[in-house]
Amino acid sequence: MGIGFMKDTVHTNLVDLLQFRALLTPDLKMYTYLVDGEHEEVSMTAAELNQRAMAIASALHGRGRTSKTALLLYPTGLEFIAGFMGCLYAGIIPIPAYPPHMRRPTPRLDAIIRSARTEIALSTAKLIADVMPNVSEDSLLSGMDFMATDTLNDSHKFFCLPCKADDIAFLQYTSGSTADPKGVMVSHGNLIHNMSLIAKYFQLSEQTRIVNWLPAYHDMGLIGQLLMALHVGCELIYMSPVSFMQKPVRWLEAISRYRATYSGGPNFAYELCAEKFNAETDGDIDLTSWQLAFNGAEPVREETLHTFIRTFTPYGFQAKSLVPSYGLAEGTLYVSGYKREQTYTTLWLDAESLERDLAVVVTKESLYARAVVGCGILVPEQRTVIVHPQKGKLCGELMIGEIWVSGPSVAQGYWGNPEATQLTFQGTLASCEGERFLRTGDLGFIHDNELYITGRIKDVMIVGGRNIYPQDLEYTVQNCHPAVRKEYIAAFQIDDKCHPKMAAGSSGEIVIVAELNREFRHRGPKEESADHRSMILQRDVLAAARQAVWEQYELPLKDLVLIRTGTIPKTSSGKIQRRLTKQGYEADTLQRG
Repeated sequence: MGIGFMKDTVHTNLVDLLQFRALLTPDLKMYTYLVDGEHEEVSMTAAELNQRAMAIASALHGRGRTSKTALLLYPTGLEFIAGFMGCLYAGIIPIPAYPPHMRRPTPRLDAIIRSARTEIALSTAKLIADVMPNVSEDSLLSGMDFMATDTLNDSHKFFCLPCKADDIAFLQYTSGSTADPKGVMVSHGNLIHNMSLIAKYFQLSEQTRIVNWLPAYHDMGLIGQLLMALHVGCELIYMSPVSFMQKPVRWLEAISRYRATYSGGPNFAYELCAEKFNAETDGDIDLTSWQLAFNGAEPVREETLHTFIRTFTPYGFQAKSLVPSYGLAEGTLYVSGYKREQTYTTLWLDAESLERDLAVVVTKESLYARAVVGCGILVPEQRTVIVHPQKGKLCGELMIGEIWVSGPSVAQGYWGNPEATQLTFQGTLASCEGERFLRTGDLGFIHDNELYITGRIKDVMIVGGRNIYPQDLEYTVQNCHPAVRKEYIAAFQIDDKCHPKMAAGSSGEIVIVAELNREFRHRGPKEESADHRSMILQRDVLAAARQAVWEQYELPLKDLVLIRTGTIPKTSSGKIQRRLTKQGYEADTLQRG
């Protein structure tokens, strides 16, 4: 087989793709992990990954187990990708999951194990030794068959089963509530199609160089960056999420040092970088190589993008490189994104019209203007439409409705959950006979073939017949007082049946839960107790928030609770879990600040 022919080969699955990389470019340093988040490196070539995957597959096969799935519980490092590919080589479906902490309950992992009916867990010897002795006997983890993949001898192992495009590549468990996460069945065909879209519209190639800090157990990190290196045949440099959170400039330093061209994360990551950046101590960076910086979370905030550009333009960052995007696990990942060589678009919309599901464009200076950032063009390779959530009919341009998606990237459904699969993956439209749509649960509209996200159906609050988006209230409140930590805030509605402190007849009242800004110091008399100072601070912030919400929306705010830094429920990609926060408020289990 000639090399020229091999380069034009179209692969239908990840197994063939890795073997192709190992044969064509065996010495390609595909993955480099920064152990300390900065300079300490360990790397793995395409040939080494192929060999490690075969060794793990051989060990799994040798155990004689018939489990269809395997739980991956790895700390950040090279062993995750070897375990992931080893499962695929063995014909076992991997389930990436957040590894357990010592002496902490494991309700989410228990729910995943129960849902997937998995019996095997892959990890490292150290994590198994550190965690398993402390796992409760009540946890389903205690009954799992654990295998440490980093201690396997791979010097003479060879095992790999054939693979097809319609085989399930992995299960991506959604965040949801801890009681009932749902496993999205992503096939090899879904992955190859979606990564091809990303590579095409984000203009990725063998010359691309990726820097990543996102966790491998979430689709944005796994598909959008880790597997993209395998797909396009380029090098990826990555660090742990902890390394990034401890010192956000490490992300920018890695981009500068390795001349990365492609990297990204949720909106809060850009907010954090701009907020923590110190020109005097962190200014030795060069971001001119960064061609595409995707921002892939709802909501993407105009102020964050503007601040990031203003902060880092002096260091070579270009505004046109910042790319707001939209995607979800049920669509494999990518739905919309890049506008080639153009700066992102912001529309200023009339807030009162938004409450009636209409996107009315106004000027930025308009009294009730609200900024909504475009999340990129819609691509012809799949169909994206806006549907009225109740009527099930197509909406016109600038009408807000539910985003529906159809095409080869849409996943196969939820593992072992036909009812939820029918509800979410089997949407139909009279105008698209025979076509099945993914109901995303997200609200938005289309303008000039660009997708704009306004919120989630389940999160929208209805007050006096008005549709109120929680992210609007959150944005207003996070700027009302320095004690409120930006981007770590949740707005929701409660009623008298949910909380004993609520007066009868107070159904539908608005509550805000916000993390306390760790750097804020309340200036009170030293002789006052900590509890008394905390009470005064809560009172001051509630008063400021009530005034801001009334001035902006003419809405009463029932309550605001400040909680400890780092304790608000979030998904693995950084999105606030409003429903879980509401449950904590109702049960009075929030860790008050």
